Amino acid sequence: MPPNFIINMEKISVVGIYLVVAVLFFGSCNNRSDQDKQLDSAIEYYMPELMYGINVDSLAVRQDKVKRNEFLADILLRNGVDYTVIDYIARYTKDTFDVRHIKYGNTYHIFYTTDSISRALYFAYDITPSSYVLYHLTDSVYAVRGKKEVVTRIETTKGNIQTSLWNALVEYQADPNLANELSEIYAWTIDFFGLQKGDSYKALYETFYVDDQYTGLGKVLAASFNHGGEDLFAFYFEQNGKGDYFDTAGNSLQRTFLKAPLRYSRISSGFSNSRMHPVLKIRRPHHGVDYAAPAGTPVHTVGDGVVVKKGYQKNGGGNYIKIKHNGTYSTTYMHLKGFAKGIKVGQHVHQGDLIGYVGSTGLATGPHLDFRFYRNGKAINPLKVESPPSKPIEENYRVAFDSVVSQYLPLLQSM
Repeated sequence: MPPNFIINMEKISVVGIYLVVAVLFFGSCNNRSDQDKQLDSAIEYYMPELMYGINVDSLAVRQDKVKRNEFLADILLRNGVDYTVIDYIARYTKDTFDVRHIKYGNTYHIFYTTDSISRALYFAYDITPSSYVLYHLTDSVYAVRGKKEVVTRIETTKGNIQTSLWNALVEYQADPNLANELSEIYAWTIDFFGLQKGDSYKALYETFYVDDQYTGLGKVLAASFNHGGEDLFAFYFEQNGKGDYFDTAGNSLQRTFLKAPLRYSRISSGFSNSRMHPVLKIRRPHHGVDYAAPAGTPVHTVGDGVVVKKGYQKNGGGNYIKIKHNGTYSTTYMHLKGFAKGIKVGQHVHQGDLIGYVGSTGLATGPHLDFRFYRNGKAINPLKVESPPSKPIEENYRVAFDSVVSQYLPLLQSM
């Protein structure tokens, strides 16, 4: 019996009597097949309605949401619960749930008797859409935590991009947070600042539901992205206990370097040997790419490495970080508003780690990131860096992976 399945023992005897009567009655049937069917029907008919594990067949139920600046005492006193009970809950059930953490907007239910003098018997508070705490308010006052059933569904979406991936998903009535998932999957192979009108996408992905209410996204199982006329496929697969995305040939979509160090911005200035400086008003080389973004936008390292410099560049770069990735490559991030907590020279960082925030320190007309890429100490255009892929599918996983591709590829192609 799962821990969150709670039965009101006062009611179970009634249900039990019904079942015994059903068994005796239908036991007189000569046809065993009909008996089984009728017994199943009787059991189904007399199964109690459960909420939070409570038999609510003979109870009144009130549903509401926590109001702004409302506490447990406000809710329960208004619903006829004695203050001594509320005080006991607050003092002695903290190990189960601290009532000070009740949040504005979360749902709760109160269960009452239906006799002439109604009494509140239970209070259930939804901590998250899938977890709750149930308070027994009479006799022995106590609290238990439970989990609701989370139903996973597989859904599909597709669309054409006119302005941005985010807007396309909204237009086609898909969860716009899927834009984050797809940008993560294709972060190493598609420059999302260079999306073109007419690019398109397809995705097969998990969604989660509780009580038939949508609660969020799961994994993207398979996707295709047509970028610049080329179809780029992605299939989720786990090997050696680690999940990753691979193309149809089993090559990892992950690369040594990310395509960009931040999300949802625009390129305001590209790599050039002669650019008019917006502050100095003179032409000089700009050996980097400027990403215009709101101040405070998170900046991530594009690859594994070691922080070799961190400080303030007086000749224009402002707050900056330089990371050495290996004996060949290094990157620099300039004009930062500030550094991520704990970042220091000599620290090892991993691809995608937060290192700082977009700002306008140094010689800058507005918030942006000046991102620079170096090969053997020489600046190269970050947008033209060809990054080798990570580890492909291992041979002992090849059959299982090919089975995944053969399952999902026809679905994507038929969408």
